[in-house]
Amino acid sequence: MGWCTGSSIPPPRRSCRALDKCRCNDYYLFVGRLQCEIKQSKPFESLESEVYLNLARTADVLQRWEVELLKPHDLTASQYNILRILRGAGGEGHRCAEIGARMISRDPDITRLLDRLEKRGLVRRARDTKDRRVVMTCITEEGTALLAKLDEPVESTQRRLLGHMSRTDLETLNRLLEAARAPEEEAEA
Repeated sequence: MGWCTGSSIPPPRRSCRALDKCRCNDYYLFVGRLQCEIKQSKPFESLESEVYLNLARTADVLQRWEVELLKPHDLTASQYNILRILRGAGGEGHRCAEIGARMISRDPDITRLLDRLEKRGLVRRARDTKDRRVVMTCITEEGTALLAKLDEPVESTQRRLLGHMSRTDLETLNRLLEAARAPEEEAEA
């Protein structure tokens, strides 16, 4: 059984075979694990395309745990992210625009998310005393308690999902992901 068909043997980093065995040439087809996982018979259009799809697939795999972990608490990943942002802000809280700027996954409707969290008693909003146009949002004791209950399961799940990688690999991956995002984030600034 090959690694594409369910073998317990770990896949090679990349396998390579000549495209044209009749001639001496430098054309090679690189078959990565993703191509087998998604049962794609043709090579990817480009290395950038393969990397992009690999990132999307990896993000999906890693985010599934988050959905399952948060579902019993009736939280979405975005709501969880907002609660963490507000816990970090302390008693002062943040304005809606500041919360949006700090989000991991951008959500165009922060107000709607805050409405739901406020309705559940996890956050509270109040007008700023100096500038009545500004509405500040703070996490409540109930919100802080919910996050405290989730801290350990989240941390242990992240370790389970990524703990098989060495510290050096994790640091390298971190730098590469930041480098991949850099042009878009610079364009937004």
